[in-house]
Amino acid sequence: MEKNQKIYCNVNSCTYNNENKQVCELEEIKVCACTNCNNGKAEDESMCGSYKYKNQ
Repeated sequence: MEKNQKIYCNVNSCTYNNENKQVCELEEIKVCACTNCNNGKAEDESMCGSYKYKNQ
C-alpha cells in the first residue's frame, strides 16, 4: 500500500524546494548517510541525497 507523504523543506538553495509552500517538489527523494558520522543524532547522520543547487 502506497502512502502519500509530503517532504517539507526549507533549504532555499535547492532547485526542488518550493519556497512559498516549503515543500520538496520531487516525486521521491534519496536520503544518504553523512560521511564519518555515527553518533546517533539524526541531524548529524543523514542528509538529502537529491539536493541540487539552484542557480539564482
